[in-house]
Amino acid sequence: MQKKNLEDRYSRQILFRGIGPVGQRQLLAGRVAIVGCGATGSALASLLARAGVGTLRIIDRDYVEASNLQRQSLFEESDAAESLPKAVAAASKIAAFNSEIVVEARVEDLVPANINVLLEGIDVILDGTDNFETRYLVNDYAVKNSLPWIYAAAVGSYGVTLNVVPGKTACLACVFPDTPSGMVETCETSGILNTAVNVVASIAATEAMKLLVGAPAVGQLRKTLWSYDVWTNEPAEISAAHPRLGCRACGSRDFVHLAGEGRPHITMCGRNSVQIHERARPIDFAEMQRRLESHGTVRHNEFVLKFWREPYEMTLFPDGRAIIKGTTDTGVARSLYARFVGS
Repeated sequence: MQKKNLEDRYSRQILFRGIGPVGQRQLLAGRVAIVGCGATGSALASLLARAGVGTLRIIDRDYVEASNLQRQSLFEESDAAESLPKAVAAASKIAAFNSEIVVEARVEDLVPANINVLLEGIDVILDGTDNFETRYLVNDYAVKNSLPWIYAAAVGSYGVTLNVVPGKTACLACVFPDTPSGMVETCETSGILNTAVNVVASIAATEAMKLLVGAPAVGQLRKTLWSYDVWTNEPAEISAAHPRLGCRACGSRDFVHLAGEGRPHITMCGRNSVQIHERARPIDFAEMQRRLESHGTVRHNEFVLKFWREPYEMTLFPDGRAIIKGTTDTGVARSLYARFVGS
């Protein structure tokens, strides 16, 4: 970007002492991966794109639905009508308000087999996911590669975030040695306020900017697990300033999630659905539509194929991955996939 354009577009941000002209150039040189582009991820992408982070890699396995529009700020009704992949829709919206940065849309599920490719060359990883399985995988990768990342989540009226700087702060496995058990809230069971999403995304995006500009030498980073309830106005913080002695990941460097050869089907937040991603298989949408037309309603665009057979809805991606809506039973989902796509 030419100097004059930079000064004009980011003039109010450059005036802020913590960034200034040098910091703005560092942001423009920055490369950030956002894993998951739902509520938190889309807010993060919008904030960082407007702030001038030079490269955003948006990794998301999902597509836009009407129920997303209440809180997922980058999407429109037309995106839901077309069932556009969230990463693709987000990249299109960002290009409309900042065409001078690079947005890489990756319509993929982040798994051990592809994480090295999907996160290659990144400076900071941001969490926009909806499950701890993926967060532990990101944590393993980040700790192993000494790469900073930021955990963030929102449900109901509550948001929470944690900065992880390997070797300097606690990692996710330090704070949560095991996946939280018992009654775990989700946006499907407890709902979600878009205001809670935007609060936690604003905090996480600011911390990411600090990391990118080295503010100063990350000394100004928050070193706590921070949470806030926007409805009850209750804040909470837990110290995460130091790695936990004996931590599986940053202590013993036992990266069990990164080493996994495969992962189970995942029931997705906010949806009565199961994802099938057992292996990659290229899908010819036109041929698949011809095969399925006698079994139910089917339509496709270049990004997804939708197939309805009551009471189920299947969304098929070009690499053979599918989301089966209408069940949380992995056996039912497997059976439907095998019957209509192939085993």
